[in-house]
Amino acid sequence: MIKIGIIGLGRIGKVHIKSISTKISSAKVVAAADPFLNDEMTAYAKEFGIENLSKDYKDVLNDPEVDAVMVCSSTDTHAAISVEAIKAGKHVFCEKPIALSYKDCSEMIDATKKNGVIFMAGHVMNFMNGVRKIKQLINDGVIGEVLHCHSMRNGWEKEQKEISWKKIKELSGGHLYHHIHELDFIQFIMGVPEKVTMVGGNIAHQGEKFGDEDDALFITLEFPNKRFATLQYGSAFRWPDHSVKIQGTKGAILLDLQDVGVTLKIDDKEEKFLLHRTKEEDDDRTRIYKGLEMDGAIMYGKPDRIPPLWLHGIMEMEMEFLHNALQGAEIDKEFIPLLDGTAARDSILTADALTKSLQEDRKVKLSELL
Repeated sequence: MIKIGIIGLGRIGKVHIKSISTKISSAKVVAAADPFLNDEMTAYAKEFGIENLSKDYKDVLNDPEVDAVMVCSSTDTHAAISVEAIKAGKHVFCEKPIALSYKDCSEMIDATKKNGVIFMAGHVMNFMNGVRKIKQLINDGVIGEVLHCHSMRNGWEKEQKEISWKKIKELSGGHLYHHIHELDFIQFIMGVPEKVTMVGGNIAHQGEKFGDEDDALFITLEFPNKRFATLQYGSAFRWPDHSVKIQGTKGAILLDLQDVGVTLKIDDKEEKFLLHRTKEEDDDRTRIYKGLEMDGAIMYGKPDRIPPLWLHGIMEMEMEFLHNALQGAEIDKEFIPLLDGTAARDSILTADALTKSLQEDRKVKLSELL
């Protein structure tokens, strides 16, 4: 029996508790901590048999019964808590982004190597069935060589009664860091870029009713051999989009996270694939994006919102993978970068270079940051 401690009892921490408690018979959550521990969090934890609760995360790290720790707190706390847990001899799963700087990511990875534990980054997009299918199609040469990618993750932010910590750059890193999934996915396909450019800023959400994150970001990544990627992030887009288009020498792939599904296009022929495990999960996500239901929890980070069906699905798969890794199972080559922190660190390296580009109004070579 693998015994797990959870740090952070917000929305995502609760999903992990449910996934582990209901789907993995040989793992158990035995302790949890949250600095804002309240009656609602306590009741939820006790519903799943968790009695060891605290407002101090150190109580989880010092618990000799805990084999592995899941860091689900605000992003600005990830690095310090993770390194402390690793030095305490605990395996660590850290939600994305694992840190807000390349330097912090490197310290986390170095600590992992020195202490001989597993450190997994919570880049859950890699567990979508459609994403794995895309990687397979590309690896099999179905669309030829990848020439360029274009990603959009944007919408419009309305005024909220409370400002989420995710809207404060110092705590979350803003859209670029907190929504690192698309950048991570593109780098899984194309590798780490050589040069990057980012322009943008906070153009439509100033004032005390909003956070201070940039609400419109426009990114260009330059890879070896004249390959490129462009990305858009933000909450200043009245016409929402959430997709990744992958263009190859023989064909193209659309990963659509709004009108949910995957489409392979070769000449004038198209083939469709599910994004999630079932059509029900795909339809659940489409319904949310079409506005029939409001899933403000993803944008605004409300811990009391019930996560959607599709999110439960991919996080269950993520937890099953982590559990297998902790038990010493053989890991597919595709996922090794998730288990040594390198994929997460590479994404943050690019994000840091993009931030430097925006601040200094110039093109930045990633080698400048190494």
